[in-house]
Amino acid sequence: MKDVYALHKIVDDAHFPFDPAAYSRFKFGDGAAAEAFGAALAAGFIAAYGHRFSENDQLVVLPSPYTSIPTASYHMTVAFTKVLNRYLCMNGYNPAESTKIHRFKTYSIDYGALDMESRKALIINDKYHLDKDFLSGKTLICTDDIRITGSHELIIRNLLQQYELSNNAYFLYYAQLENNSIHPNIENKLNYYSVHSLRSLEAVISSSSFRFNTRVVKYLLNAPAEEYQQLLMKQTPDFLEELADCCIGNNYYQMEEYRKNATFLFDHLQKIIPSWQSICKKEKEQISNYQNSLSV
Repeated sequence: MKDVYALHKIVDDAHFPFDPAAYSRFKFGDGAAAEAFGAALAAGFIAAYGHRFSENDQLVVLPSPYTSIPTASYHMTVAFTKVLNRYLCMNGYNPAESTKIHRFKTYSIDYGALDMESRKALIINDKYHLDKDFLSGKTLICTDDIRITGSHELIIRNLLQQYELSNNAYFLYYAQLENNSIHPNIENKLNYYSVHSLRSLEAVISSSSFRFNTRVVKYLLNAPAEEYQQLLMKQTPDFLEELADCCIGNNYYQMEEYRKNATFLFDHLQKIIPSWQSICKKEKEQISNYQNSLSV
């Protein structure tokens, strides 16, 4: 059994059964929207499939694959799991476990702007890893925010087959494109519905509920340098450090498209935060000592 469930169906590219502005903010790190979407998805899933749960089942929730920086749907999934586990607890079932599908490749291209064939071509060489022993015999709940072409779902289905995992599984989405006449780039329309510039992004990242994700990090690192630098100067040291750690974790600082903005961020941190200064100083001393030894 491998069922697909979506809370909302998209059949019109001009009218949506959910708030597209909130969805756009969610994709750029609005934690409050992620909480609301996750709770709504859990309520819909329980209403549709709660009668199937049993004391003998062990559910495992797997958010969409990511490398180091979580996706927006990861934060939705955290909220989803909380609501699901409250229901399971109150009905005498084991709480759902959580795990990760490890992804070993990242790219700078905006996936939401691509058609079906381009999406398949982009992710065909991606590499993933699952903990087969941990998942064996359990019911899987694979979550994502939106299903457009089903390319990522196909990747997961093939991955389960590759690992010889015949588990029962649910593929859950906050929304799904049902009208095949609508171009897949409808995803891009939704992504940038209300966040389409650094000015509109600033309102999201200044919120107390803001959470970093891959999209917002890539958007910042690929922004026009002058606007990006002005925005960074308004942020707290904690924000800048987390952005830098995200940049390092996904190796974005090594990508040509992001290198200039990443370098500015690192240089600025070395100026304002003692721990970054000491790291920089230590590295410079090691290089200097090595060069001096060569000249002796």
